[in-house]
Amino acid sequence: METFESLIRSEFAPKRTFLNTASSGLLPARTVAALQEAALMRADGRPLDALYGDVETARAAFARLAGVPAGRVAAGSSVAAHTGLVAASLPAGAEVLTAEDDFTSVVNPFHARGDLKVRAVPLERIAESVRPGTALVAVSSAQSADGRIADLPALREAAREHGARTYVDVSQSAGWLPMEADAYDYTVAVGYKWLLGPHGVGFLVVPEDFEELTPILAGWVAGENPWDSCYGPVTELAHSARRFDLPPALFSYAGLRRSLELVEELGVDAIHAHDLALADRFRTGLATLGHEPVPAPGSAIVSVPGLGHRQADLSSAGIEVSNRAGNLRASFHLYNTTADVDRLLNVLSG
Repeated sequence: METFESLIRSEFAPKRTFLNTASSGLLPARTVAALQEAALMRADGRPLDALYGDVETARAAFARLAGVPAGRVAAGSSVAAHTGLVAASLPAGAEVLTAEDDFTSVVNPFHARGDLKVRAVPLERIAESVRPGTALVAVSSAQSADGRIADLPALREAAREHGARTYVDVSQSAGWLPMEADAYDYTVAVGYKWLLGPHGVGFLVVPEDFEELTPILAGWVAGENPWDSCYGPVTELAHSARRFDLPPALFSYAGLRRSLELVEELGVDAIHAHDLALADRFRTGLATLGHEPVPAPGSAIVSVPGLGHRQADLSSAGIEVSNRAGNLRASFHLYNTTADVDRLLNVLSG
């Protein structure tokens, strides 16, 4: 029987110390094999029907991780596209509450409307800032820039009290932090970070009754019978959230299917414990070096003010991290080890 460690080592063999999952995750060996097979199918001229099946398998796997029925999950390509869909559903003049300096894809489509009242407050105050008249609260579960985790339970209660809807981007937490998508109106994620998939994949969890969401981007794949919806207007939209699907990047879904399979095999709880242990080890080591990271308890992302300029030096030393707003951002995931943490600390001490 494979252990957590043995399964990881069979899937990952990075050539560098990779501590940058918050930008993009490493691809498991099984995912690389699936991508290669999908490309060969296309090159050989074989039917691609099986790749459409991969979309549905990936949708179902994400739904299980999110804790919702697959019928509530729409498949797409990016957070920005899904945010735009939600933004389009709001009436003119509606107030959207956001967190200051949240990731652009979460907030910019609301600003682009031009006729919405978009209000930004510090992340720590977002729950208390919901007020009568707030139509929607949009926030990332974990901040991309520094890993701070939103108090989602408090936000949920505040939104419920004032009749506001909630839009939560879990792109920086799905895969290491358990999801409760059923607790919010909309939950969105990309698949290329902590879910270990290729670029070009995203999911949107919608309410069972769809609320006011209109499938303004619907093409043939949004039909109840897609292959009968290729010409002219779609006469019957899918009865499920698939009515909000965008045309799938088939190769990417073929790979993501296998990545999600691995995440489920390992279990999010085990991944969560592993990732946080490494992040806490790094925080402890930083303290001994006299550095204080941005407070983000319980996060797998650690951001250190004033050290962003070290990113290039670290990359030259074979260690991949990010420079975000002048901060050094390190993110720890299932393929990382204590040796990775210690190597980073050792180079930073020099």
